[in-house]
Amino acid sequence: MRSYPLLDKIQSPKDVKALREEELPQLAREIRAFLVDHVTLTGGHLSSNLGVVELTIAMHRVFSSPRDHFIFDVGHQSYVHKLLTGRRDAFDTLRQNGGLSGFTKRSESEHDPFGAGHASTSLSAAIGMATADAIAGSDAYTVCVIGDGAFTGGMIHEALNNVPKDLRLIIILNENEMSISQITGKYAKHLSKLRTSHTYYDVKNSTRAVLSKIPHIGVPLTNKIQDIKQSLKNFVYHSNYFEDLGLYYLGPANGNDVGSTETLLRVAKQAVSTPNDDSDSVVVHLKTTKGKGWKPAEREPDVFHGVPAMKYHTAKPKTNETSMSFSYVFGDTMLSLLKSHKNMRVITAAMADGTGLQRVAKELPESLIDVGIAEEHAVTYAAGLSAGGVHPVVALYSTFLQRAYDNVIHDVALQELPMTFCIDRAGFNDSDGPTHHGIFDVAMITSMPNITMYTPISYDGLRAVLKDCALCDRITAIRYARGSENEALCAHFAPYRKGAIAPITADFDPIKETPDALIVSYGNITNEAILAKEMLQKDGISVGILLLEQLTPIADRANDIIAYLSENTRLVLFLEEGVYAGGLSMQLADALDAFLFAKQIPHAIHAIRNPFAPSERGKRMIETAGLSAEYICDTVKTKLR
Repeated sequence: MRSYPLLDKIQSPKDVKALREEELPQLAREIRAFLVDHVTLTGGHLSSNLGVVELTIAMHRVFSSPRDHFIFDVGHQSYVHKLLTGRRDAFDTLRQNGGLSGFTKRSESEHDPFGAGHASTSLSAAIGMATADAIAGSDAYTVCVIGDGAFTGGMIHEALNNVPKDLRLIIILNENEMSISQITGKYAKHLSKLRTSHTYYDVKNSTRAVLSKIPHIGVPLTNKIQDIKQSLKNFVYHSNYFEDLGLYYLGPANGNDVGSTETLLRVAKQAVSTPNDDSDSVVVHLKTTKGKGWKPAEREPDVFHGVPAMKYHTAKPKTNETSMSFSYVFGDTMLSLLKSHKNMRVITAAMADGTGLQRVAKELPESLIDVGIAEEHAVTYAAGLSAGGVHPVVALYSTFLQRAYDNVIHDVALQELPMTFCIDRAGFNDSDGPTHHGIFDVAMITSMPNITMYTPISYDGLRAVLKDCALCDRITAIRYARGSENEALCAHFAPYRKGAIAPITADFDPIKETPDALIVSYGNITNEAILAKEMLQKDGISVGILLLEQLTPIADRANDIIAYLSENTRLVLFLEEGVYAGGLSMQLADALDAFLFAKQIPHAIHAIRNPFAPSERGKRMIETAGLSAEYICDTVKTKLR
């Protein structure tokens, strides 16, 4: 590890304010070195944080956290903020269970006023916090940092349309990839420089004060000058989206220059502090370089956006394009289907790489529709395609599908419009934490009529189901875990399978065997049932496992389970890596209630009772949630006494 002599002195934002201006470039270099050294060891978001070093330093020099509120959209670019607010020593636990969160988190620090993890939520929250300050009579500032990618999300625009006047709100647009506005010409650049000077504000305010006091004509004259100024500004800049919404716009400026960024933020601070007709909230437009300061990340910012643990000087992060995973298999199968069926499209929401669609993007770009961070639009757009006769495949992470819950119900299920949902990252995602756990999708989807849901455990199963679903005239949903198939799980059920996938597979012969307990499960968590079975057999307790790879219709799955029950069955245990309330286990238990009651067979449910439970150091989330093999054994033994 390198040394960080200046960064070592930073224990709080006060220490940042105390630095001399000439020391700031060195601090920025040390922060970048620290991020590269540590994030490449723990894994995490690298490029996005390398790009906001100077911006974050400037924020802490101009404003006073935690009195002033810093809200980062998504929160994955808050590592520098964490470093400057006393959390440096925890960076070796970054994105590990019980360690430092990879996003902002209210319970982690008073300097994180609003938690995040999903995109485009920041401005709505910031308006709320700034309004609360206004109601309380507080003079605190709220600073909202939004990447240009988040501007593809509809919530940002809904919030922009609802920014009240007279708030101490500063909106920082951090543009690092796509151009949102452009400033050209010497006069326009000069006007931009003029508008961002303190002298400009002093002269403007004093002139307004003098003119407004002239009897009879003062106020009308002031208003007329304001109209002329706005017309001149529109002539030079053309139409400005933000100012058309009543916001004061500053920039664009180089966000990787501490001095100019600090100056611009001080002007913005003055603008929202001065009570006059221009006391609108301020948009500060900064342009930064994603991955700045580390050549590999500058060359390939997307590749180094989120990195696994690696040796940064010799290795490169693996992507789904080169490593076998469920995401890769999905993308590979989709490419084949799209080549064979022209009346098909695949839709994603800014997650083409994450969902394994890189090859589709390269070879069949016209067949891939990336709508940006707009899951609601993605689903309803797909519904429109379906209504027009095209079969859409919607590829989303489980955690992001939650954002389109209403659209799935009303625009798809209610109208019975055929399409396929491919739900990636199903189950716990330990490194990202509660914001990214895929544990609600089964309860969501199985509660809706007209949707058939599958959860294959193998690559072959995913290929088979995807080919069937993408060619059918039904609404289907396929969920699969992050990463690779579980080889032990696949091998355990291989001798009992008749094909690549079936609605239900038992790991015993019901004609020859009558296990004491039956465990009903689906997905990768079934491997814990296998481990529990082996442990219980040592205690003389026989266990049979029923693997579900088609979850709905619920009534059909209940009848499938009944076929494996006998008069000697003493317990049915439902196991799922999903929420308990409204989950598959609860629904199956309800469907089987009369039968189990009549046969006097007790049942137990092992599902996630507290979906927001914090992770614990040294434990997997399935252990924290009470879903591991040890917990299963304890329940079976207790119930069979």
